[in-house]
Order: sequence, then C-alpha cells, then structure tokens
Amino acid sequence: MGHTDGLISKPRKWQKMTSTVYATRLNSFKVNEKQYWAGLNRKVNAIDLVARAATVPGLNAVDFNYPDHLEGLTEAEIPQKLGELGIRLNGYAMRYYTDPGFKLGAFTHPDKTVRRAAIDLTKRGLDSLATAGGNLMTLWMGQDGFDYSFQMDYARAWDDTINAIREVADHNPAIDISIEYKPNEPRSYSLMPDAATTLLAIRDVERPNLGVTLDFAHVLYADEMPAYAAMLIARHSRLLGVHLNDGYGKRDDGLMVGSVHPIQTIELLYALDKIGYEGAIYFDTFPDTTGLDPVKECSVNIQAVNAMRAVVERLRNNETLASAIFLQDAVTSQRIVQAAMFGL
Repeated sequence: MGHTDGLISKPRKWQKMTSTVYATRLNSFKVNEKQYWAGLNRKVNAIDLVARAATVPGLNAVDFNYPDHLEGLTEAEIPQKLGELGIRLNGYAMRYYTDPGFKLGAFTHPDKTVRRAAIDLTKRGLDSLATAGGNLMTLWMGQDGFDYSFQMDYARAWDDTINAIREVADHNPAIDISIEYKPNEPRSYSLMPDAATTLLAIRDVERPNLGVTLDFAHVLYADEMPAYAAMLIARHSRLLGVHLNDGYGKRDDGLMVGSVHPIQTIELLYALDKIGYEGAIYFDTFPDTTGLDPVKECSVNIQAVNAMRAVVERLRNNETLASAIFLQDAVTSQRIVQAAMFGL
C-alpha cells in the first residue's frame, strides 16, 4: 500500500450546526383550500397560508415567492402579521413563471428587453424583501436552459447570466443572493444543473453576497451525494440555504424528509454540523400533489429532522467513526451509524 499521508487534507474543526429555524414551502398549505377556508369571501392570500402553517408545532419561519405571494399585501404588513402568528420571514424566492414571456428564459432570453425585464423584476423583489425586513433572496432559474441541440449559444447565455447575477447582487449588497440549482424542469437542461457549475458561476460573478441553496431532491437527481455537495459549497462559496425533502433520484418528487434516503439525510445533517451551518432548514415538500394534510405532513418532517439531528448528536466527536471515515472503512462506519440510528 502506497504512502498517502501527505495527500490527505486535515479535517476541518467541528463547528456544530446552530440553526433552530424550520421554514416551509407556503404553497403546500393550499391543500383543500376551499374546504379549509369555507365561507371566506375573498381570495386566499399568503398570510392565510402562513396562518395555517403556523399551526405546525416547531415551525417558525416561511419563505415568500415573489411576486405572487405579495398579491394583496404590502411589505409593511408582512413583519407585523407574521409576528402576530409567531413566524419569522426567512426570505424571498424569485418566481418568473408569472410572465409567459420568460418561458424561453429570463436571464438567458434571446431578447435583451426580456432579459432586462427579468433583471428589473428581480431588483424590485430585492427592494420588496428589504422593506419587509428580510435579507435572503433565492434564485431558482428553471426557465434558463435549453431543450434541443443547436438551440442555444452557450457562451452568450453564460455571459448574459453572469452579468445579470452580478447586476442583481450589486443592487443591494446587504442582501444575500442564493442560487438554487436543479438539473432540469421545466427546461430539458438547466444552465445551472449541479453544484460544480453553480460554483463556477459564482466564481465568475465575484460578489461576496452570493451563495448556494442545496435542495436534497435536486441533488439526488443531479447524481450527487448531498453531504459531498454541501462540503464543496462550503469550501468554495457559502451555503445559504438547505431545502430538505426526498425522492427516488429521477425527478423532483418532493417527498417527506427521510422517507427514501434517511442515511444520506443524516450524513447531510452531519456535514452541516461540521461546517457550522446557520441558515434555515426549509421543507420543500409537495403534500399538495396527492392531497396530504399539509399540517400533519410538515409536523412529520420536523419530527424526522429532530430525530436525525439526535443521531448526529450521538455521532459527534465519535473518534472511532472519524477514524473509520479517515480510513474509508465503510464496514465500521456503517456499524456505528446504524447503532446510532437503531439503538443496536
């Protein structure tokens, strides 16, 4: 066996994840809205959704989609009404699907007037977020991609995207901009499909208020290991958001946390602990797909994460596990992790 000590980097000091913020996808709480809000003589708005979400034990934060969740609300109302419900604003997530003109791309659209509209919409979103008291804007650019060979000038699309993100980041440097990558959907190929490509973009943009949002199901069907992706992001940029859910690695299933990949979820939480992640744990799940009770579903997500964080607590500073990982001794590491999970 060759001598490899000089090739192995020293592990980072264990910092411990401090986040106790649990946030959720508001649109999940639209399930059976006509029955739940029977007798309401107006359209259900985002505050109604927050009020329903606030009944979930342990939930303490939400994200608003911009611009659709601002319909019928003013920014000044948001902190007041959320405060009354015992909920904090985690941040905004930009949505470009409200304008059909963005179907061919927002930051990558071939028409510069459409690109300008997307940039200006994002800037208005940043202004709205600042007024509402938030400081995290998530960009999911699912419409920025391509479907066919010979459809896109890749170099131009990359340059347009880098310039757009740079302009957005410069608009308000006090707000963090987090890029949520996804391999595809709605486009067949996304311009930001995985962690490595997203980190390349952040390197090109060169702005300190940029970072990455890691979505568990997106990572799975990008054929990545969630904990590895988190460590790469923390090494080369900033991990600003974590969306927990689960799936079978073929699409964005949005299943309950730990329902398919519990050990990979625990390893991700273990990695978040090591890097000292301080952001929210956001449940990006889809109970609305089959009409599950969203309050019960979110409650189970929180219970699952609390249980898995207890497993991580049992693994923290376990020198035998650290040694097994160092030596890539999978048998020993699996024995230790399974004992912590199942009480073996």
